[in-house]
Amino acid sequence: MGLTAVLGDITTMKVDAIVNAANSALAGGGGVDGAIHSAAGPTVLEECQAIIAKQGSCPTGTAVATFAGELPATWVIHTVGPKWHEHDPIENGTLLATCYYSSLDVAAEVGATTVAFAAISTGVYGFPRELAAPIAVSTILDWLSQNKQTTSVETVTLACFDSENLRHCQQALVEMT
Repeated sequence: MGLTAVLGDITTMKVDAIVNAANSALAGGGGVDGAIHSAAGPTVLEECQAIIAKQGSCPTGTAVATFAGELPATWVIHTVGPKWHEHDPIENGTLLATCYYSSLDVAAEVGATTVAFAAISTGVYGFPRELAAPIAVSTILDWLSQNKQTTSVETVTLACFDSENLRHCQQALVEMT
């Protein structure tokens, strides 16, 4: 079991599951969400629409899975991160950690062994990257430790789209491992 951070485009990663920073309507959008929907083709949006039709919008902190369409991954796990301006910093941290826990739980449910995360909430949702990275790293390490005897998940990658996010994630990894 392990956690790494890499500079790269999550839409090109050959892993079992990628984790998308989704909106509550699972409708695609800007940033990584739009890039994933665009690269995956229409079937991912169709599956997202079916999920919304069945259960309604996805609350912050929850995660759901769809097949990955035309992506090299098998699954897309969509998680709804907190919008920084809607919560106090402590609640934001708790909600962000819940996104990582929920996503890893869903990854285990679908039998994924390799999982890659986009940086949840650090784009248009405004979560400061320097605060998000340590939460992501500590939460993933905690989940892996708690579930090491029972999970299919073996390797988790933080897919950083730019060098700033990579620097924050690598620093958090050094401090926590």
